[in-house]
Amino acid sequence: MSEKRQHTDSSKTSSSASKAGEGRGNKVARSVASVVSGSFLSQESTLKNFPFIFYLSLLAICYIAYGYYSDDQVRKVNQLTSEIKELRTQYIVTKDSLVIKSKQTEVAKALLHTGIKESIVPPQKILVTTDNLKNEIGN
Repeated sequence: MSEKRQHTDSSKTSSSASKAGEGRGNKVARSVASVVSGSFLSQESTLKNFPFIFYLSLLAICYIAYGYYSDDQVRKVNQLTSEIKELRTQYIVTKDSLVIKSKQTEVAKALLHTGIKESIVPPQKILVTTDNLKNEIGN
């Protein structure tokens, strides 16, 4: 008799497990249908938690906006980095050109066609003493 009881108990548990599995599938389907139709918004539990849901939505929007903002900033930093490299290269080339053009021989060559020649006579030092300066100012 105990064998018969075990057999009927096991059949009851298997049938209740299958009902629970059906209930889960049915519950998921009802939840999805509730979300799609929008009827979940009018439920009491949803209305109680509406400020928190609104806060989470706002937080998600801010998070997405911050992601776009940071991507934009990364692009700007990369653009400015490449611009700095380009300007540094231009600076080095210009500085090198200036060093070459400011050599005495290059300046003499550039002024040759204007008729200005390099002086052969060395420059003379002009000495000014304080006594001479006072005499000049006094006169």
